[in-house]
Amino acid sequence: MDLGFKGKTALVTGAGSQVGFGKEIALLLAEEGIDAVALADLDLEGAEKTAQGVRDRGARSLALQADVTDNAAVKDMVAKALAEYGRIDILCNVAGGILHPDNQPLEDQDPVMWEKQLRLNLIGTMNVTQALLPHMRKNGYGVIVNIGSGSTAQYAMGVGMYAMSKYAIDLFTKQLAFVEGPNGIRANCVAPGPAPTNFLAARSGGKGAPSPEELMKEIEAVSRAFPLRRLCTARDVANATAFLASDVSGYITGQVLHVSGGSVM
Repeated sequence: MDLGFKGKTALVTGAGSQVGFGKEIALLLAEEGIDAVALADLDLEGAEKTAQGVRDRGARSLALQADVTDNAAVKDMVAKALAEYGRIDILCNVAGGILHPDNQPLEDQDPVMWEKQLRLNLIGTMNVTQALLPHMRKNGYGVIVNIGSGSTAQYAMGVGMYAMSKYAIDLFTKQLAFVEGPNGIRANCVAPGPAPTNFLAARSGGKGAPSPEELMKEIEAVSRAFPLRRLCTARDVANATAFLASDVSGYITGQVLHVSGGSVM
């Protein structure tokens, strides 16, 4: 099936991690025939590795360093991407993460962490979108896919700012879709379930990457609770993102698509 990516250009944030969603999304867009993918991450070396993977798949790619929580830095990054490619048709807001362990009592949580978590997930997504929207409006075309989280519909992990910041992304996506639809811009959200990326290490309280044995035990324990009996993969998220970014989904906007193996229904 032709997804309609030929001649189009995308910007993918959070593309530096070599085990993350951003990298896999960028690679899949290249495999599906997109013309160019600009990549943004704090980790410029990681973003360049991903960019090389994109080039190896036949698309042009530019790696850019930016902190998505810094509005001025984001605007500079977007300006460089536009100067390089002339247009950005697709924005994939992937940059984000979890900064706290699960089930930490509210009274033990640091309000500084609350602010950092909101800035990373919500404000970062809004910064990049704000910087690119005028360009998309001018062209009368744009597709925005935000990465949310299945945690917005699950409560076993306790009271956590991570899930709240991702729930705000759901609402931001819907508001954006309503307001920008008349301008030819669609906005949707992909909500992944737990995946064997850096997410599992963060959930354990920032103790670093678990050993292969610890990771396998965690995967097995979590997977048993899911109807499909496996964790989400980066390719699962990339497949859903590419679908929502494509012309095939041209009449879909304002939706949150859970890619969760049935853990959210």
